[in-house]
Amino acid sequence: MNLEDEINKDALKMAWAELQERIRRIKLGGGKTRLKKLNEQGKLPARERINLLVDKPNEVFEVGVLAAEKMYEEHGGCPSAGVVVVIAHVAKKRCVIVANDATVKAGAWFPMTAKKNIRAQEIAMENKIPIIYLVDSAGIFLPLQDQIFADKDDFGRIFRNNAKMSSMGIIQIAAIMGSCVAGGAYLPIMSDEAIIVEKTGSIFLAGSYLVKAAIGENIDNESLGGADTHSGISGVTDYKVKDDQAALKKIKSLMEKTGSQPNAGFQRSEAKKPKLDTLSLYNVLPKSRTQPYDTFDILDRIIDQDSMDEYKKEYGQTLITTYAKIEGWSVGIIANQRKVVKSKTGEMQFGGVIYGDAAAKATRFIANCNQRNIPLVFLQDVTGFMVGSKAEHGGIIKDGAKMVNAVANSVVPKFTVVIGNSFGAGNYAMCGKAYDPRLMLAWPTAKLAVMGGSQAANVLLQIEKASAKKSGTPIDEVKEKKLREKILNRYEEKTDILHAASQLWIDAVIQPQETRSWISMGIDIANHSPNEEKFNMGILQV
Repeated sequence: MNLEDEINKDALKMAWAELQERIRRIKLGGGKTRLKKLNEQGKLPARERINLLVDKPNEVFEVGVLAAEKMYEEHGGCPSAGVVVVIAHVAKKRCVIVANDATVKAGAWFPMTAKKNIRAQEIAMENKIPIIYLVDSAGIFLPLQDQIFADKDDFGRIFRNNAKMSSMGIIQIAAIMGSCVAGGAYLPIMSDEAIIVEKTGSIFLAGSYLVKAAIGENIDNESLGGADTHSGISGVTDYKVKDDQAALKKIKSLMEKTGSQPNAGFQRSEAKKPKLDTLSLYNVLPKSRTQPYDTFDILDRIIDQDSMDEYKKEYGQTLITTYAKIEGWSVGIIANQRKVVKSKTGEMQFGGVIYGDAAAKATRFIANCNQRNIPLVFLQDVTGFMVGSKAEHGGIIKDGAKMVNAVANSVVPKFTVVIGNSFGAGNYAMCGKAYDPRLMLAWPTAKLAVMGGSQAANVLLQIEKASAKKSGTPIDEVKEKKLREKILNRYEEKTDILHAASQLWIDAVIQPQETRSWISMGIDIANHSPNEEKFNMGILQV
């Protein structure tokens, strides 16, 4: 290994180590004191509940662990948005599991909690796989009720999704393992079946204090909405169990008896290891996000060995379009080529930039994959589309629009991995969050922004200088240097992948060597969802 490889490896591993330390803290939820209090109440923590429920705890894929990070600090924070979401096997069936973390503000719903729950439901709906709710929540966090209650994608959307999933035949099972209050009471009861735990589980539209205030009735919470009440009197719940362990066992038993459904028919053969060791991915990605590299060195460490059939190899070389296999699954890969390439006309083209010929090639390739029922994988390290008179006169806008149109109208499952930069319209063309990838993943040193930090800082600095000059207080060189550094630092913080993950623009930040297993899992769950739509680009046909 040469010195440059060592530098690259250390930079990426350091970024991952720092992220892992943050995640370890997040997974403590509300902290050790609150975990102890939960135990004294006879309840298990959210992550322990999940580990007991799933078939193999070491084969769990967690979504949104960094959600709400560095947010709500004036309210004491909300680690992982106060809810744990994973994809895992339960009784040998892939499921989405949603578990409220009662150590975080008693499981109260913050705005990001609702957003994360909706994302979990979207995954279940898109892939037509069961969703299991482990409910333990005090309801909406009232100080922020104005940010979670009324909008289209706020709290009420969750119950709308409950209803839509029911009509789609998607299995929903809820276990009431703690408080289930007010609007939150609808979530488990709009599920197909509801389990309630004795003594710790309760469900009501209004607790005893509010009942007293509203209608003057004196009643305790257990009599109002406990396990005995809803199992024997109201009939609201379907199964009463003695403790958390029994509730999880009941869910497993129900899932075990569930039949299988037709699949989407995605092709899978025997998996092969990549040509090169996946761990050596750390050596390939440069420490500097502006430094070029050969993207084929990435592909040789991700795809199954000898599975590549490159489409239009010599044309539009700033994008690699190739059929391949990942853990045996047939895929169509669209990846930004980051090295400088020379076109057949002799023109040198910048790596990471999408040119008109590359966009046209990708558009046709996407159409081919849709015709053949092959899932698409986008590997993003893109700075945007080519600019300048030559590009404009060549119709870059039209070529780019066709590619964006093809991505938007693609009906096969799409999976996106941000391995480096994801800037500007390049993010859109390479299937950013707005274009409905089934999973949106990123490597630890990835960046997400409208443009690179240095360019953005220069633009923002010019605006600041113009404003200062207009006000009669021009900025000297020393002040300019300090201001530029301040602007750059502030901008870079917002482009960091941690910020994207906290906003749930990214489903998970993963180690490079985990890329294969995440994509394989994604195709596996997508295979549960047969698609009847036809690919159609409308007026922008190829």
